[in-house]
This record gives sequence, C-alpha cells and structure tokens, in this order.
Amino acid sequence: MSASLLILIPLLPLIGFVINGVGFRHVPKSLVGIIGSAAALGAFAISILAWNSFEGQPQIVPLFDWISIGSLNIPFSFQIDQLSLLMLLVVTGVGSLIHIYSIGYMHHDEGFGKFFAFLNLFLFFMLLLVMGSNYVIMFIGWEGVGLCSYLLIGFWNKVTNYNNAARKAFIMNRIGDLGFLLGIFMIIQNFGSVEYLEVFEKAADGSFGVNDAIIVSITALLFVGAMGKSAQIPLYTWLPDAMAGPTPVSALIHAATMVTAGIYMVIRSNVLYSLAPATLGVVGGIGLLTAVVAASIGLYQNDIKKVLAYSTVSQLGYMFLALGVGAYTSAMFHVMTHAFFKALLFLGAGSVIHAMSDEQDIRNMGGLRKHLPVTFWTFLIATLAISGIFPLSGFFSKDEILAHTFQHNKVMWGIGVVTAMMTAFYMFRLLFVTFFGNFRGTHEQEHHLHESPASMTVPLMILAVLSAVGGLMNVPHVLGGGESLSHFMAPLFELSKKANPAFFEHGHLEHSTEYILMGVSVGAALLSIFFAYNLFISKNTVPAADKDVTGFAKVLQNKYYIDELYESVFVNPIRKLSDLLYSFGEFLIDLVVNGAGRLVQFLGGRFRMLQTGETGFYLFAMVLGILVVLAWNLLLR
Repeated sequence: MSASLLILIPLLPLIGFVINGVGFRHVPKSLVGIIGSAAALGAFAISILAWNSFEGQPQIVPLFDWISIGSLNIPFSFQIDQLSLLMLLVVTGVGSLIHIYSIGYMHHDEGFGKFFAFLNLFLFFMLLLVMGSNYVIMFIGWEGVGLCSYLLIGFWNKVTNYNNAARKAFIMNRIGDLGFLLGIFMIIQNFGSVEYLEVFEKAADGSFGVNDAIIVSITALLFVGAMGKSAQIPLYTWLPDAMAGPTPVSALIHAATMVTAGIYMVIRSNVLYSLAPATLGVVGGIGLLTAVVAASIGLYQNDIKKVLAYSTVSQLGYMFLALGVGAYTSAMFHVMTHAFFKALLFLGAGSVIHAMSDEQDIRNMGGLRKHLPVTFWTFLIATLAISGIFPLSGFFSKDEILAHTFQHNKVMWGIGVVTAMMTAFYMFRLLFVTFFGNFRGTHEQEHHLHESPASMTVPLMILAVLSAVGGLMNVPHVLGGGESLSHFMAPLFELSKKANPAFFEHGHLEHSTEYILMGVSVGAALLSIFFAYNLFISKNTVPAADKDVTGFAKVLQNKYYIDELYESVFVNPIRKLSDLLYSFGEFLIDLVVNGAGRLVQFLGGRFRMLQTGETGFYLFAMVLGILVVLAWNLLLR
C-alpha cells in the first residue's frame, strides 16, 4: 500500500481536530459531528485497505529524518505489521462507532464542537502510538492520549470534582510515564537505537542472556509505564474516577484506546520480555492481583459507570495475566473482544443515563427493558460476552487466557476462575437491578423514559454483533477452529523464540483437559448468574443504601479505602510540604525584594542630604572623588 495513503490514517483525525478545534465557533453544529465522524470513518476505511494489501512482512513508512545526534538516528516513520494492523482496525473501528454515538449523546451540549475536536485529537495520538516504528514516536502518542484524557475527563470543567478526577488521571499517568521514559533511555544507552526492528534484532542475537540485569531493568521500567496507562496496581485508582467525563469518553478510554496502550507496548516488546521471564512473573502477578481486587470492588458498586470501570480494571488485569504467562496472542485476542463488549456496555450505560435524565445510581432504576428494548438486548449480549458464556466472544478469549494460565500455574488458574465468577455476578447484578423489576425512579424520570435515537442505537447493534461473533477470529482446534488469529500473529514472535526458545517449550493440553477447563469456566459463570438471578429477580432484592452496608461489604463498597490511604500517605504530606515551601518562598521573596526596596529608600533619603547647592562643597567632593580613583588604581597595580 502506498505511503501517502497510510499517512492519511492518523492525518484525517488530525484534520478533523483542526477544523472543529480551531473553528469550533464558526463550524455549523450540524456539520461538527459529521466532520468528526467522517475523519474517524475515513481512517477506518484506509485501515481496511491496509489490511487487505498487507503481504506479511513489516512495512516501514519513512516520513522525514527527525533526530540525529552522533550515531543515534531517530526517524519519524511508521511501521505496518500484524500488530499495528490489528490495533488500527480496533481503534478506528470502535472509535468511529463512538464518534457516531456521540452525535446523539452530546447534541445538546454547549461544548459540542470542542468535544468532537478532542475526540479526533485523542484518535490521532492513539494512531500515532500504534503506528510509530520506534519507542520515541510511541512515547509521543503515549503522552498525547494522556493529555486528551485530561481534557475529556474534565470536559465539564465547571464542576470541581470533574477537574479533580482529570488532574488525578494526569498525575498518576505521569508517575508511570517516568518509568517508561527511563526505560527508553536505557534502550538508547544499550542498543544505540529506538527502532523496533533494530532493537529486537540486537536483543535476539545472543548478546544478552535470559534474565540479564539490563533487559530485566528495561522491561521493568517499561512495565511501570504500562501500570499507569493500563491502570494496574498500584496506579489504578485514576480509572474509576475517569467516569467524570461524558459517557462516550468512558467508552473510548476504557475500550478501544488509552488503557490498551500498556498491553500493546508489552506485546510490541515481546522479544525483550521473553528474555526477562523474571519481569513477566511480576507482570502476571500484578495482573492477577489487579483482576481480583477490582472484581471484588465491583460487587458492591451502585453507580452504573463505576461498576463498568472496575470491570475494565479487572479485565485489564486478565490481559496482563496472559502476558505474564507468555500468552501474547491471547492477550491481544482479549484486547479485541473486550473492545467490542466493553464499548457496548459503556454506550449502553450512556443510553440508560440519557433516558434517566443523567441518573447513574442503579438503585433508582429498574424495569427499563420495557422502555429501552434495543439498549436492553444489546446490553444483555455484552453482559453474556464479558461473563464468558459460550459461544459469545468473551468465552473464547477468556478461556484461552485461563487455559494458558492452567499450564503455567494451577493456583493462578484457580484464582482466575474465581475472578471470572465475580465478573459474571456483578455484571448480572447490574443487568437485573437496572432492567428488571419495578421502576424505582421519580415520576418525572418515568414520564421521560424513551429509547435513544438511531445515532446511538445503531452503534449499539453493530457492537452487539461484534460482541457475539468476535470470538470466531481465533476458535481453538478443540472446537473445530483454525486459530486464525494465532497464525496471523505468529511472525511477531519469531525473534522471541530465537532469543529464548526454552520460554516457548510447553506442550499442548489434551482435548479432554481443554473440555474440562471450558466446562469449569462456563459452569462457574452460570453458577454466579444463578446466584444473581435468585437474589435480584426471584427475591427482588435491591442493593442496600450506603448507610446500611456493614462489615466487609462496606470495605468493598469503599474500595478497600485505597484512595483514603493514598490521600493520607502521599497527597496530604506533599500538599503540606508544598504549602510550607510556598510560605518559605513567599517569606524569602518578600525579604529580598521588599528589603532591597527599603534599603534603596533609606539610602536615597540619606544621600539626598548631600545635595546642598553650595559650589565649594561640590568642588571638595570632586577632588575627593579623584583622589579615591587614583588611590584605587595605585592599589590595583
């Protein structure tokens, strides 16, 4: 495919940003959504063309020579290969649907043009991140999506809490980004390049042994960046607060773009990580811990978007668990299926919020399936998919992760199954409390209940289809499939197998074992669904008011008090230190500046007395001055 067409993929969203951003006060509102959505759809169309014309070998698209310092050369160029193509289709495809949905959802917002400008800019930076041929361009996109998340989370900036959420996301991501940046510096120091192909060739040529200290340090630092961007413990608390932004923003951040960047980076760096099993052990452990903690918190959340937010954190933990056991393809598979069903869940939640006049507490909903039939049925499909029910997409990707984990560590597999059970429970709790039973909102809310417009429901239906059939892209042999995705991505891992062949030497599971694992996984999910049905449908239970929750349930509802812990240990001491330094600085500046002013004033008051107006005194002063100058010159000699 020609370079000029490939360049248009990120360029079109950038053009959309310029038109809607620079001229948002002048572009007619009727055109704003069309321009923004057309830019995303154009990028998607070209991505499909790039997919169809791909010949199997990485294609480097040079744009211009950028940085040259000594022997270090960093070109501004793109790399098109299996991984970037998959990410392009997900980012532009799901991103386009979110843009179209936003036309209906944000239509009455006074910042409509600005919103679409930010969405387009977000898409541009994410495309830059996945298309770049080196770590520096990835870092530009990495920082760009961080900036856009700040702008979009705090979009309604007249509300202080929303600004605080945006600032929290920005600062916590900067903590992770410092590790990522240090990792890039170490790559430059030890490889003399940041180009993926050059770095990975050098890493695989035998110069570095398995768990070499340099490789372990680089991969650990890169993972710190991934922990921030993809919301892993301990840098995960920003993501639930990111719900402050408009719902389409939540779908964009949580499903298709920003939070997947960390997984993409690890898969892209698979050669380095395969040489550092020690780092992968940490990656898998943190991923599993994050999945369990976030899922348990989700059990007692009552804000419809907060439930989905902790679900995202948990599912991201699953992806890192897959990476930790070396199942790179499985992680990418789950990235793709998760993009479908999580975007659908968030957009479905947005449809509910839209109908409920901005109400987000599920305890004040109920019976909505009669009023929002399209939203209900599409939400049900997404809920079944994320719960891992056969034959929807989530079943295939989650089961693949659990199968690889079973081969690696039976205890981790068991914890993964328990996490899957919690996922199924809290998702069906959300579904049953929101859409079944009697309506519990106000009469005014009930009077205005209505299905969303076509601009919102059509993207829901498309995502529902993808959530249902998306798993077919990698059906395992045991179920008669050809593992198409695994074969497509296989060339990405050839250097990894060359660098550390022992890492990939593990046998295949027996078909009987695979059937048992699938049965356990689906059976556990169905058991959780039964418990949720019994509690919230048969017994018609409504989640208790916050003040009535006690015991460990209160700990879960308050998210293990992690935010309060961070506030006490980190935020408050830093704020007090800042106040102290500010007060000291203010005192020092006042002392120097005001003191200098007062000294000049004092001396001026004294020296003006020398202006007597007497000629004799002036002659005396002149002679005295000449003598001082002569004496000074003699002393200098």
